Amino acid sequence: MAAFREYANYDAVGLAELVRNRDVTPTELLEAALERIEAVNPQINAVVRNLEGEARATIRNGTGSGPLTGVPFLLKDISAYMKGVPTTSGSRLMAETTTQSDSAIVAAYRRAGLVIAGKTNTPELGLACTTEPVLFGATHNPWRLGRTPGGSSGGSAAAVAAGIVPAAHASDGGGSIRTPASCCGVFGMKPSRGRVSLAPFAGEGWGGLSQQHVVTRSVRDSALLLDIASTPQLGDPYWAPPPMRPFIEEVTRDPGKLRIAFSTAALTYGKLEPPIAAAVKDTAKLLESLGHRVEELPTLPGDFTAMAQAVTTGVQGSVCSALLRAADERGRPITLDDVETLTMSMFEEGQKNTAVAYYNAIQTIHAVGRQISSVFETYDVVMLATLAQLPVPLGWMNTNAADLSGYGEKLYSFMPNTQQFNVSGSPSMSVPLAFSEDGLPIGIMFSARNGDEATLFRLAAQLEKARPWAHRIPDEAKLLKRA
Repeated sequence: MAAFREYANYDAVGLAELVRNRDVTPTELLEAALERIEAVNPQINAVVRNLEGEARATIRNGTGSGPLTGVPFLLKDISAYMKGVPTTSGSRLMAETTTQSDSAIVAAYRRAGLVIAGKTNTPELGLACTTEPVLFGATHNPWRLGRTPGGSSGGSAAAVAAGIVPAAHASDGGGSIRTPASCCGVFGMKPSRGRVSLAPFAGEGWGGLSQQHVVTRSVRDSALLLDIASTPQLGDPYWAPPPMRPFIEEVTRDPGKLRIAFSTAALTYGKLEPPIAAAVKDTAKLLESLGHRVEELPTLPGDFTAMAQAVTTGVQGSVCSALLRAADERGRPITLDDVETLTMSMFEEGQKNTAVAYYNAIQTIHAVGRQISSVFETYDVVMLATLAQLPVPLGWMNTNAADLSGYGEKLYSFMPNTQQFNVSGSPSMSVPLAFSEDGLPIGIMFSARNGDEATLFRLAAQLEKARPWAHRIPDEAKLLKRA
């Protein structure tokens, strides 16, 4: 079973079934994952902390009889805390940060039987749409090693695309699940606001913008893992409406004839590259062939310039709060020896902002969120390009550059469409439905009204059947030897 090809033929649900049928043991699956880390991680730098010892202890102590018993899994190195294991958030400042208990989501993963084998790379504090922190260095895209895997869940998406694990934890405050899913050719669902708890260490992330879930190769893995993770915790400030049935059941249900709006717009800034615009239009034809009612819209409602400015103010407040706590705990101020220049810039600006500025930013975010959500009065689903560009070269967005002028324009020219659905709180997924002529993945994004992940999972499963993607994998020869 340790042979990569055999291991990679299965998603997480399939591997768990092998364990239940005693065709393979959890130890054999762990060995396969560890062998794959050893083979490809020197090239892609996706796994930044090997937890082999903890994983073997989990197996020795018994993985229980949960729905994913014995399946190897990776945690993104931010947001999800594992007892006694450092969670660095991609920052030198927090390199030794530990907690005395698991996050609720990690406890849920353990109850499901997952074997946590490592932690994945993330940009500092999850602030960037590429994964190149000073602390651990750049993660490389398995499809093209000189390109970004996206961010901030770039390590997780690269690990899944490279076949280390079939699914890995991720989080999304502005596109950080969907951006790397698009770059790496995997499936990424951002759940509705409040679907997955941040307990017990936080009530919300980035003023309610950030949600946790996973990146996966299969739709059914994503659905089952959301069932596993979406238990509300006492004291949560948000609570998404309970689903009618488990999400894993939705992937076997017909989505029916959906009303789908699409646009080739880049909502916040810039325009789509030609191959990406073509992929959106091609997907619209595919949807029509599947029986859906598809209509083109020029754009979506909302002042997205005001939205971007408000989000920046909110994130600056979050960064400022985190760094001031860290400074207080260690008894000395934060310097550029501790954090990257982008983080320092946000820290400094955050200290200038007033409580009134933050409150006004939240009001703007909520107002724009309502404007965006109004489209769901007419349509069940909105389809857009996940990104406006193909995966950009590593180094194109340098979060530690001395001169950060133009950074915002670069950011939104790359990912102009994802932040809107963090603002609205809507579920939103990137589906790997297209590739450029030179073999780079293109994700197509679908979003639905708040609380309606069910419709998206049904549609995703239909698309997965109509245009399968699991057979498309990165070039193994190039992946095993850096080109």
